[in-house]
Amino acid sequence: MKIINKKTIISIVASLALSSTLFAATDKVYAVVNGENITASDIRTALRDPRVQFDTLQEAQKKQVLENIVEQKVLAQKAYKSDIVKSAEYAKELEKVKQSLAYQLWIRDLSKTINVTEKEIKKYYDTNKAKYVTPLELQASHILLKTEKEAADIIKNLEKSKDKKTAFTKMAKEKSTGPSGSNGGELGWFTKDKMIPEFSAAAEKLKIGEITSKAVKTQYGYHVIYLDGKKESTTISFEKIKAKLKQELLQLAFVEKVQKIAADLQKKSKIEYK
Repeated sequence: MKIINKKTIISIVASLALSSTLFAATDKVYAVVNGENITASDIRTALRDPRVQFDTLQEAQKKQVLENIVEQKVLAQKAYKSDIVKSAEYAKELEKVKQSLAYQLWIRDLSKTINVTEKEIKKYYDTNKAKYVTPLELQASHILLKTEKEAADIIKNLEKSKDKKTAFTKMAKEKSTGPSGSNGGELGWFTKDKMIPEFSAAAEKLKIGEITSKAVKTQYGYHVIYLDGKKESTTISFEKIKAKLKQELLQLAFVEKVQKIAADLQKKSKIEYK
């Protein structure tokens, strides 16, 4: 597969997504201005953010959006009836719009010709299985102290306790200098990369319900760590990720096809860089 520039990929995929949004969705009519519909497509264009859903906006916001589009529509209708449409500049810019629209419709139709088989998806999954792994997660609590002796004394006392978790929580609230002390030292769930290496390495070695036998020294001080929980690293099953993989493969195949067509066309075209 030919290596392609990341911006090219993003541009093509974005165009594909845009064409799907513009032409595949049902165009609901929200208003009519002098016989011309204001549709869902018009609203999406006006909002300029695919994350914003018009139907979820408050009524006042919907009204404002529609009023803005209506205002632009009446002005556009006036402009279209003016002499500007007879100008050479208008004709030149209109050709650009025609090309852009043709390109997006062509991209949309080309995307429909791309398909991948389940066998291809499975092969892709097996080849890239290392990418689809959930990382090890740890749930821990700690008591942060200024000196190694303080930490050693606390470990000694905890080892004598019949209910280590209760005793640990109590001591964390009373002795810990860290911000989590008031919460019994609880840090919640985290992946190894979220903590400094010394801390993560020590926590990973513990069994659930176990306390570090020695204080763990870091740049912040000395830690006594209690392991509350552990979720081992697992590989995400093919069935769970199959739909996502299909989309990845479709995009890769689509980009490759578009680039091949573009390369062939460039060979036949007269191109001058200035």
